[in-house]
Amino acid sequence: MTDTNKITNAEALGEIVIAPQVVETIVAVAVAKIEGVYGLRNKSFADRIGKKADGRGVYVHQEDDKVVVDIYVYLTYGVSVPNVAMEMQRVVKDNVLDMSDIVIDEVNIHVAGVVPEKTPKPDFKELFDEDFLDVD
Repeated sequence: MTDTNKITNAEALGEIVIAPQVVETIVAVAVAKIEGVYGLRNKSFADRIGKKADGRGVYVHQEDDKVVVDIYVYLTYGVSVPNVAMEMQRVVKDNVLDMSDIVIDEVNIHVAGVVPEKTPKPDFKELFDEDFLDVD
């Protein structure tokens, strides 16, 4: 069997479509685990009260033939903003590629603010309305 036959057979199986919300969730979980990230922030009031709030500060859209991710975050006081931002870009691109086979062309980091050290970090489970963290 040649490589051409394998590609033809794979294409005969059908099409795989991944919703943007899935990519937003992958990005949000990846960013929440990065040292120096305090939390995510919705970019507008309408997002806070609407269905769009599920992404919690992560917005995925397509411009021309590029997939672009915008992330709105609060960082912990005292961290190197450029280092944390570059780490977010690297981790997001790697995680999305590994989990969905989607290549992210741009990861734009929007630092909404810096949170003092004395402010308690939100619980990881509070970041998402869904129970997808429950493994049971």
